[in-house]
Amino acid sequence: MNKVVLMGRLTRDPDIRYSNSQSGDQLCIARFTLAVDRRTSRRDNGGNEQTADFISIVVFGRLAEHVEKYYKQGLKVALTGRIQTGSYTNKDGQKVYTTEVVAEELEFAESKNAAAANGYTGSGSQGGGYAPKSAPEPSSASAEGFMNVEDDLEESLPFGQNK
Repeated sequence: MNKVVLMGRLTRDPDIRYSNSQSGDQLCIARFTLAVDRRTSRRDNGGNEQTADFISIVVFGRLAEHVEKYYKQGLKVALTGRIQTGSYTNKDGQKVYTTEVVAEELEFAESKNAAAANGYTGSGSQGGGYAPKSAPEPSSASAEGFMNVEDDLEESLPFGQNK
């Protein structure tokens, strides 16, 4: 099984290119680098030191067109995909090996309000960094980011009741 699940931030705006597909249509290809946090245990300083891995991501087709429209530097995303390896010979005649993640599913990993608090504005030449169908932030969120729910909510639900 070849499955990868990642969450991180785009290090720069995606690189978008179009190539001819086998059917003769234009195929959108988006490439970007995702900075993914990695905690390492450091015995010498007595705590955890946080570093990041920078992972090359490639997206094809309609999902790549979505990336072109909504994804910008600093955006936090979650993705699933697969690892793909390859190789090519560079202009000096040396063989170069590549490893990248081919993204198959992409999701926004934070709300607009959280992104704005982290310094991500979503502005850019493509009209913003978020899809228009994001859910509104709940007005009564706790410190952990979860919405407060009344204790007697279950009694008012029209389903799942054994009456």
